[in-house]
Amino acid sequence: MKTRILIAIAGVLVLAGAAVAYVGFASARGHDPTATGVVSLEPGPRLLFRSTGDADRGHVATVPVADPGGPRTVSPLSCARVYAAGGTGLCLRQDGDLTTYQLAVLDSGLAVQREIPLVGLPNRARVSASGRMLAWTVFVTGDSYNGGTFSTRAGILDTATGDLAGTLEDYAVTLDGKPYQAADLNFWGVTFTRDDRRFYATMSTAGRRYLVAGDFAAHTVRTLRENVECPSLSPDGTRVAFKSAVDGDPAKGWRLSVLDLAGSKVTPLAETRSVDDQPAWLDDHTIGYGLPRGPGHADVWSVPADGSGAARLLIPDADSPAALGS
Repeated sequence: MKTRILIAIAGVLVLAGAAVAYVGFASARGHDPTATGVVSLEPGPRLLFRSTGDADRGHVATVPVADPGGPRTVSPLSCARVYAAGGTGLCLRQDGDLTTYQLAVLDSGLAVQREIPLVGLPNRARVSASGRMLAWTVFVTGDSYNGGTFSTRAGILDTATGDLAGTLEDYAVTLDGKPYQAADLNFWGVTFTRDDRRFYATMSTAGRRYLVAGDFAAHTVRTLRENVECPSLSPDGTRVAFKSAVDGDPAKGWRLSVLDLAGSKVTPLAETRSVDDQPAWLDDHTIGYGLPRGPGHADVWSVPADGSGAARLLIPDADSPAALGS
């Protein structure tokens, strides 16, 4: 987690200009601008990501699904974390020249529709399939129960009504079928169902991490199972990709798996390296995720969702992937 914090800080740049962009060619050493273009969040066969290349670190970019390692279109917009779906984007970014951060709601042309101050370091971002619901996670310090180390805060915004849940810690919690209250509740890694009301997330308390199911309208969450972090709901709504601590100990790293929600079967994926990221479904059969590669650099990798095959490099010099879909 702390490695991801350092990457996020190094990657944050200031917003500049409109959504006119340039196309470059990705390589392990970077890419050179060759033509102009426009980054759009409209649904289509493209992958959205945040560049970690030296020439445009932090900038929002896209590549064609058919050629993810090839020409990229790079916008002037910079984010520490980005995600998009349904023509709506979510950019967690530095607040101008300040050392604080903000949430920027984007339309399909990357124009900012709303800004919300954030207290903490950006870490996770998600948008519901319709583009209506937005969720984010930040790292914070100062919680008395946590001995000066980092805690997390997760929030949700309904862009249709303007309703804002600044922290899920205010929700009513049911743990193992019983009402539960504790000062050390932490939430992170939200993912939405297609009804734009229900969601899944990670909750931690008393040293344990749980997959929880939440209801935005009812302001409730309930635990489902332990040792599931950063869930990501599949496009068909039947499976959750997630990371889990090896032997239940985050100090040993995390492995990616997929949980079948109906039968509770867990399928470990072919990626054997530690992945400290919220996975993203690139299609019904493929999971994408970022892996750090030296200070300030990362790459997006993919792996089959059924446990077969092997991990492969998808987008060099990139993190924070999202499939814009059809």
